[in-house]
Amino acid sequence: MFRVKSKNNLARHGRLETAHGAIETPFFMPIATRGAVKTMSSEDVRDLGAQIVLSNTYHLLLRPGSEGMKKLGGLHEFMHWGKPILTDSGGYQVFSLAKINATDDDGVSFQSHIDGTRIRLTPEGSMAMQAAIGSDIIMQFDDVAAGDSSRERYQEAMERSLGWARRCKDSYDQKQQIFGIVQGGTHEDLRRQSAEGLMDIGFDGYAIGGLSVGEKREDAFRITKFLGSTLPEDKPRYFMGGGMPEEIVYYVSVGVDMFDCVLPTRNARHGTLFVWKQDPKEAVRHAFQLAQEGANDAMIAENLYQSISITKEPYAFDLSPIDQFSDVVSSKTYTKAYLRHLFKTDEMLGLRLATMQNLGFYLRLMKELRRVI
Repeated sequence: MFRVKSKNNLARHGRLETAHGAIETPFFMPIATRGAVKTMSSEDVRDLGAQIVLSNTYHLLLRPGSEGMKKLGGLHEFMHWGKPILTDSGGYQVFSLAKINATDDDGVSFQSHIDGTRIRLTPEGSMAMQAAIGSDIIMQFDDVAAGDSSRERYQEAMERSLGWARRCKDSYDQKQQIFGIVQGGTHEDLRRQSAEGLMDIGFDGYAIGGLSVGEKREDAFRITKFLGSTLPEDKPRYFMGGGMPEEIVYYVSVGVDMFDCVLPTRNARHGTLFVWKQDPKEAVRHAFQLAQEGANDAMIAENLYQSISITKEPYAFDLSPIDQFSDVVSSKTYTKAYLRHLFKTDEMLGLRLATMQNLGFYLRLMKELRRVI
């Protein structure tokens, strides 16, 4: 199902086979939390070059629900997306909504943020919902600890997640690929224990969870590099929820294959754009080289892109393209002044054009990273 095609030191260029097609790694998954990438149609996302999208079990469980999803024919048919889908298990949402949930060793009881309904989610329930969704890659249900947790809390989350991993593996739809999630916070011994426990159970791929949740970036870098030398060479590795472009370049350089993050779409809706500093081929080649040489994240970012707030006054009469180096047609056609005007007048087209720019940036970043490996 997964094979490494080439390597550049620790970085890997591979191919992951799924029921809805093959995916070239490393890759980025646009976030389609509720079955849609915000402001975009499935055709838009496909035309930008996305190979796969990520949707969320928790949100789809609330609406349309398990039975509703079955009646609708599964998410591929419902959202008219013929390529692969990965679904997060709902564990992160349980963590982020901790004020309205209660966790025990059997599962989580929580209150719907929509209507207050009490809902019980267990590892088996997460697997059943992901089967109803029909995703190609499903994630085990896990317990996520905050980035500033005590060692005791990290250990509790790791041990609970291992127990839930076995239950997920025993109850999942074997037509799907299932990934285990390594927990253990910023402690290498706990991470090793988690990884070894998951490998004993046996999964189709392994995710690095519990990072990008408030810990220091250098700790995330350290743990990810450590796990790159611990997880199996013949299975895909997925960094969950990260991150900024310079982070992704670093994580690819130490052997990570899969990424998702809300930043490109969320930042776009607030008028913050990722814009190439130079031709992407040269920019990514240089950034990747810096990452391999151990440069810090600021140096990697400096050579890769600039972040601009399009609503600021200097762009009011800026008639240069949104991004002269982008391969997104609208970013080469429309000007910064026009995009600023759309934001200032609350025209919805502004959100769409900004999202296309940022997603196009992330997808091109991955394409160029594949090229240099």
